[in-house]
Parts: sequence; C-alpha cells; structure tokens
Amino acid sequence: MTTPRVFLAILAVGSLLTMGLSGCSKKANPAGQKVSQPFSGNKYQSNGSWFRGTGVGVSQAQNIARSKADLDAKNQLAGQVNTNMRAVADQYLGETGNTNASDVADKFQSLVREVLKTEMADLRKFDEEVRYNETSKDYTVYVAYEIKKNAMFRFMKKQARTDDKIDDITQKKIDEILDKEIEKAEAAGE
Repeated sequence: MTTPRVFLAILAVGSLLTMGLSGCSKKANPAGQKVSQPFSGNKYQSNGSWFRGTGVGVSQAQNIARSKADLDAKNQLAGQVNTNMRAVADQYLGETGNTNASDVADKFQSLVREVLKTEMADLRKFDEEVRYNETSKDYTVYVAYEIKKNAMFRFMKKQARTDDKIDDITQKKIDEILDKEIEKAEAAGE
C-alpha cells in the first residue's frame, strides 16, 4: 500500500470507530430519563442544625395544591422529628441501667407525640414555587419548611414542664436528654 492509501484506510477505520462509539452513548437507559426535581440538594436536606422537609401538591385549584404541598412537607418533618426522638430515647435506654429508664423513654415518646399533635415550634416556610401546566390545567406547588433543631428541643422541654403526668425525676431525665440534643444542634450550627 502506498502512503495515501494507508492514510485513507486509517481515516476510514477511525471514522467508523467514532461513529460506532457515539452511537453507543445515545442508547436509552432502561430505567428511563433522569428528571430534574425541584427542591432537591443540600439546601433542602436536614442536617445537624435543621429539620427540613419538602412537599409537592398537584390540583386544578391553586389553594388545594398548596394545601397538599404543605401537608406533605409537614408530614415529612413530623416523621423526621419522631424518628430522631425515637433514636434519642433508644440511646437513653441503652446507656442507662436505670430501673425506670423504660418509663422515662415511654413518657419521652409520649411527649414527642403530643408536641407533634400541636403546632410545630419555630416552623417556617423558606421556599415555595408554583407552576401551571396549560395542557392539563393543573397547578403544581412545591414548598420547603424548616425547624431549627435547638428551638424544637427547647419547645419540647417547655411542654414537658407543663405536663402533669410527668413526675420530677422523669422531668429531670427528659431535661438531661433534651439538653444533650440542644448542645449537639448548637455545635452543628457553628
């Protein structure tokens, strides 16, 4: 082969390889196309200082879509608080050999449930986005709420002090548990 033919042969093989490889990268993912979800990322995730929750609501009425999104976000927050407090109570049970430790943990869980039934302390909406789909005539509302952890724990301490069912010894233990959690939240916020 002469030099021009060799050059053309190499160029042809290179072109075929390039076309073949570019065709491979365009294959569809069997799971589907990646969707960009609003209100995702670090700004919207809970951390050491904040409980955060996001919600989405869809309806043909904007106020109903907003209510659905609010409920979704608040349920997410309540679940996080409940899970966090259950872990704290379980940790307390594991650390103490105290005979009334399970009674303290039960009252602590009861306190958490009672607090979650009432308005959540220091709850604030920090982001909201409304979209309207012309085709389906639906409103989609995205909301994001947050609660400062140390404020939530302080509110729980206050609620525990007003609960007649909690004796002084149990009250002291609950205060100790919540003081540790407040300390951790404040340390994470720095």
